Amino acid sequence: MDASSVALFGQLKAAQPFFLLAGPNVIESEEHVMKMAKHIKAITTKLGVPLVFKSSFDKANRTSSKSFRGPGLEEGLKILEKVKTAYGIPVVTDVHESWQCEAVGRVADIIQIPAFLCRQTDLLVAAAKTGKIINIKKGQFCAPSVMANSAEKIRLAGNQNVMVCERGTMFGYNDLIVDPRNFEWLREANCPVVADVTHALQQPAGKKLDGGGVASGGLRELIPCIARTAVAVGVDGIFMEVHDDPVNSPCDGPTQWPLRNLEELLEELIAIARVTKGKKPFNIDLTPFKE
Repeated sequence: MDASSVALFGQLKAAQPFFLLAGPNVIESEEHVMKMAKHIKAITTKLGVPLVFKSSFDKANRTSSKSFRGPGLEEGLKILEKVKTAYGIPVVTDVHESWQCEAVGRVADIIQIPAFLCRQTDLLVAAAKTGKIINIKKGQFCAPSVMANSAEKIRLAGNQNVMVCERGTMFGYNDLIVDPRNFEWLREANCPVVADVTHALQQPAGKKLDGGGVASGGLRELIPCIARTAVAVGVDGIFMEVHDDPVNSPCDGPTQWPLRNLEELLEELIAIARVTKGKKPFNIDLTPFKE
């Protein structure tokens, strides 16, 4: 077991009021990622929120084959390693195939399993064997109970450092909904629960393109709504994609939160977290009421 991963996992589980996985959806350039890491770290340090910086080296499941995917494995990992060195923060990135896990595990502190792949046993086992923390996103097609099985696959591969992430459930063809009950039910996986408050507001393949084809849209204006709900329920971590110019982002622009509004939103979420009792089960007394 990776000692640094065990230590980080302990810190994240103990984080108060929550930890944050945040950054741009995809690595656009070294310059852009370094700029985003610098500003996000400054904000979270000021507010006392533990940060894990997030960005993807390859968006392998884009709606269109013409869409920007990122710099690829080798170049992307070099850039993420520079973020770790320059700013002293852990990083999280996703994998799509088993062969990627070993290389990614040498750089990333958290390996993320995409929602579409949350039940792929070989991928889960390969990720687990790196000894890194594994964040499994719940499939848009899955009941929350499924994630207990996915988390168990990680543990049976010898890795206890696992967490699960809610990112919405398909509602028809081009929409997602967030069922707040899932934040409770995901706790049955017996690990930290993360709320992805940005991808959960995607409208998959919901935007027609001028030249033909489709792309994913989104409801950025509702990100605060989902984030407030998740924190009130008492999730352990928040996943949030953040961009300095979301309108012109090459990937998932409609569901990335503006960097200029990050501090304001986090301040509100911290205030909610400080007053909620959501992390503790409510003691319901079913004995007959008597005068």
